[in-house]
Amino acid sequence: MLFPDTGFALALGFGALVFGVFEPMSDDVFHALPGMEVPVGGIAPSLARLWDGSPADGAVAPSEFRASQMNLVLHLGLPTTPDDGLAQFAAALRFTQRYPARILVLCPRAEGGANLALRAKIYSECFIGSSRREMSCIEAVMLSYPQERRDFLEDQVSIIVEADLPIYYWVHRMSQVSKIATYQWLLRHADRFLLDTAVSTPEARTYAWPRPDGFRDLVQARLLPVRQSVGQFLSAYAPDTIARGLQAVTVAHDGGHAAEGRVLLDWARVRLEACGMPVRGAPSYQIKPVGPGATSSIEVNFAYDDGRYFLWRADFAHGNAYFESTLGGSRQMLPMTTGLLATEAALGEAIFY
Repeated sequence: MLFPDTGFALALGFGALVFGVFEPMSDDVFHALPGMEVPVGGIAPSLARLWDGSPADGAVAPSEFRASQMNLVLHLGLPTTPDDGLAQFAAALRFTQRYPARILVLCPRAEGGANLALRAKIYSECFIGSSRREMSCIEAVMLSYPQERRDFLEDQVSIIVEADLPIYYWVHRMSQVSKIATYQWLLRHADRFLLDTAVSTPEARTYAWPRPDGFRDLVQARLLPVRQSVGQFLSAYAPDTIARGLQAVTVAHDGGHAAEGRVLLDWARVRLEACGMPVRGAPSYQIKPVGPGATSSIEVNFAYDDGRYFLWRADFAHGNAYFESTLGGSRQMLPMTTGLLATEAALGEAIFY
């Protein structure tokens, strides 16, 4: 054992060094997350002890590889299940393999419970490159809190985050806009506020969040490969060719990609207006489900008054897409590969761009 005095074991597997104790799954998200439970008031000294152990002969202490670039606060909403919470935490860990960060996971408990105490866990992981000299180490803190103690929670957050490093606030499965709006310290101090509108209530999209310039939708970020491929195809034509005679823009989606369809239609409207389309009037913009028997995840269709058309159809399950267009006069068809960004890649897109 690398840290015999703290009870933290060193395990090597799947390219990562893991420091922590995995607890069995339960109905409670906090219990399902990995880590060692510590007193809330002892978080800082417990984290320090993680890195104070003496390395084995000839080895380099993991503390030599710990260099956080940011704070990533993952706020799991009440609708989050244990499996879902574990999946988001795993995505955060994959993100930190490229961008080392201190992760802070917030796990709310429903109001009205008898126990108003905060609980905490700490966890650490080291990711190995081609050699042990190419290793990066991160640490995570999990906080379970009753919603009645939101004010005290934010006091703890302000202490736990690493000072002088940017804070990125990621909310997952928000059930009520009014609840998140009360976390004023996080909303004010976060460099970016990340929200996945595919798993949030509709009002989250129109709410007047503080510092709206810092708001990022993970749905928009996931669509980066789609926006790039559609934009690159259409960039071969002059803006006037794309805008002239355009009557209707339709985005169709399957049952699992309604949010992506909505965001893609909004993106198309903005880009077409940049090509000279009027803000009001023609063309019409419509979103609808894909037709019966269709295998498409998303379809984008431009219809023109002279019979020209543009069609893009994607099947995300199989990673392929298809262009068909007569914008240049003759029929053009082009197959391609496509897909949505994984959560960890979408986080990078939303945070840095």
